[in-house]
Parts: sequence; C-alpha cells; structure tokens
Amino acid sequence: MNIPETGLPRIVVIGGGFAGISFIKQLRKQKVQIVLFDRHNYHTFQPLLYQVSTAGLEPDSIAYPLRKIFRRNIDFHFRLAEVENINTENNTIETSIGSLKYDYLVLATGTRTNFFGNESIAENSMPMKTVPQALNIRSLILQNIEKADITPDEVERKRLLNFVIAGAGPTGVELAGALAEFRKGILENDYPSLDEDEMHVHLIEGQDRVLPPMSEKVSKKAQHFLEKLGVQVHLKTLISDFDGETVTTKDGKKFHTATFIWAAGVTGAPVKGINGEALVEKANRYSVDQFNKVNGFENIYALGDIALMKSEKYPKGHPQVAQPAIQQGENLGKNFKKILKGDKLEPFKYFDKGTMATVGRNKAVVDIGKMHFGGAFAWFLWMFVHLWFLVGFRNRVITFFNWTYSYINYDRAARLIIRPYKKKSPSLHKEEEAAVSSSVEA
Repeated sequence: MNIPETGLPRIVVIGGGFAGISFIKQLRKQKVQIVLFDRHNYHTFQPLLYQVSTAGLEPDSIAYPLRKIFRRNIDFHFRLAEVENINTENNTIETSIGSLKYDYLVLATGTRTNFFGNESIAENSMPMKTVPQALNIRSLILQNIEKADITPDEVERKRLLNFVIAGAGPTGVELAGALAEFRKGILENDYPSLDEDEMHVHLIEGQDRVLPPMSEKVSKKAQHFLEKLGVQVHLKTLISDFDGETVTTKDGKKFHTATFIWAAGVTGAPVKGINGEALVEKANRYSVDQFNKVNGFENIYALGDIALMKSEKYPKGHPQVAQPAIQQGENLGKNFKKILKGDKLEPFKYFDKGTMATVGRNKAVVDIGKMHFGGAFAWFLWMFVHLWFLVGFRNRVITFFNWTYSYINYDRAARLIIRPYKKKSPSLHKEEEAAVSSSVEA
C-alpha cells in the first residue's frame, strides 16, 4: 500500500462517520500520520437519510467528501477500501487493497441493520443505512406509485400503494411522517387519477409506544401527530415474516405490500480479528474502558456505536446515536494530544444534549433534560440543530433552501427515478450488507 514512512506515529482510523471525523479533526496540527479507511469516499449525515428516501433532499445535500474535510490535516491519507481483518499480533490491518502496519488503531465502524436472524426479512425488505439504500427506497416508492397509476387491477393497486415500515424509533417515525406528507402534498397534484385515500402508511412497533427511547409525554404527542397525518400505528406487534409480497405478524395480521422498509434496529459492525473478551457478542460492540481503549489491548481504541462503555448511568453502554460518537471522538482526539506529550488522560463524560424527532411540517418532539415538548417550536429547533451539524457550508445552504422551498410549496422536488430499483438476488443482498458492515459508521 502506497503510504509513505515518515517516522511519525501512524494512527489508522476505520470508518469516516461522526466518531471518526470528530477524532481526526482534533489532530489537525499534530505531528502524527493519520490513515483513514472507508468503503465510501464521503461522510453521510445519517439523521437525514430518510429525507433522501422520501424525495425531500438529494443525496449530495447530506454527503461530504472525506478528503475535503481533512485537506488541512498534516500528513493525512485516505484510502477507499474495505477492511477485511486485523492482525493484532503484528499491528497490521488487511484490506481489499493491501495491508498496512499501525502504531495506533481507532475503530469507528458504526452499526449495520439488525434483522434479528430473520432470513426472509433480510432478503426481501428495504434497509436504510447508506445513501445507495436510501436511493433504492426512493426509486421503489416512486416506481410503485407510477405502476399504481396505470394498473387496472384494484387489488394490485392497493398493494402498490400500501407502505409498511417496521420500527417506530426516530427513523421509522420520521419515515412514516414523510410518506404521509408525500401523500397529502404530491399524490393529488401529480397523480389525479389516484385517490389520496388509496395510499396507506403503516408503522409497526413491537413495544407499547412509538419512540421508545424518548419520554412517554413526547411519545404520546408523536403518535398523535402521526395519526393526525393518517399514519396507521400498530403497537405491541411483532413481525414474523415478509415473503416479498405480504408482511405477516406474530399475532396473525397480514399486510399486502410492495414496499416494506425495515427500520427496526441496528447491531454493531465489528471487524474480523478482534474477538474474545474484547467483543461483546450479544451487542456486537467492543468493550472499552473510560478512555475508549478496547479491553485487552494497549493501542486499539473504539468509538461511537461500536464502543460499549458501561457506567452506572449507562449499564448497557451509551445510546447508538450521533452525539455520543461525536463527543467520544473529540475526547479521544484530545487524549491523543496528551498521549504524545505524556500527560494524564481525561476519562470520557457524556453530556446528553437531548433527543428529538420530527414527524412532519410544524410537527416535532424534543426531550432535553426534564423538558419535554412538541409542535412548531420543536420542529424549528430540530431544523436548526440538524443544519448546524451538517458537514460543509454548501450542504447547509442547499438543505435550508430545499426545506424553505418545500415549506412554502408543499413540494418534494427530488422525486426523480434516477436509478430504477431492481430487486437483487438474496446472495447479492447479503454481500452488500456484509460490505456495509465492514467500514460504515452510523
């Protein structure tokens, strides 16, 4: 692999997500060599992936080139590759483009979709963890509506216009709300031969309320917003099967659909080579100490979703969302400066800035400490926070313009079938999931 030997400590980072980029940014002026590996050449702002899948934004609004982010870093190198194995004895990683030695290794590989071992769902449903997957969902949604517009078969039209989402966490709730608004704002104007009432959006959740990680107060408010938009919410309902045409639940319900989106959970995306006591298999996360050092290793660290740092307040580790990843990356970056100087390290302390989710136009819910509220103010707060954390000034401007345009015109300008979706064979689907798990940060 063509990485120059400089004599400086070499830090290899796997994953260009929130944790990886916040860590590398801290070392911008340090005398170290940083090598970043990712299977994409861009960082994805995953909280807004659902807007790409529902034609609210184009993918380049939420993606940003990794090389551009770090162009000011001294001795920074990016390699587009998949990391296949870690040889901890020789301090070497093996990738799809060759092997490389490291002095320090930072794992920021994030999560992959968790199908809970259900092969039929894994093969036939639509996950949404990457930009290509979000574009697949967008294409499938639009293709199915186009087919419904011309089919004379009422049963088939009903199936094509029946949208089912599994999982009522923030992703599922936001997807359901966006689809419901698509029905109200687009269907009537673009497809006059289709009746708005023919399009149905179902949100299925195994627990007894939507947004289980958030407070009960905002959970009830979010469900009220969803139902007001026409989303049919099914609680305490577990999905047992999806054969490509029918979603079947454990209590016998059946949903005939051509679009089934799986947003019901994630699991860690570990890299081969680090196992044993370091890997907590049930969670697929690396057990780390308060400095994010992987247990059993002196020069390997894990950040964000892949790191399991237990504490009294977080006995199951920190939530697998952006803020813990960003804060862990910043803290480890500052600690590396101390490592280089031989100073005492600072343990990680998570500052919970709150949780929020949007349901639709003027409809969002927010938990900040003991404050729980929803409505228009929460929606504007949600927009401000997401704009603030987007990477790149251009992306902020474009996203803000798109949101303003959509707010004024009740429109979704990105409803283009650029890459028609064609169902892959099960083997290809599994290969794609495996590839995503090797180097994607959530």
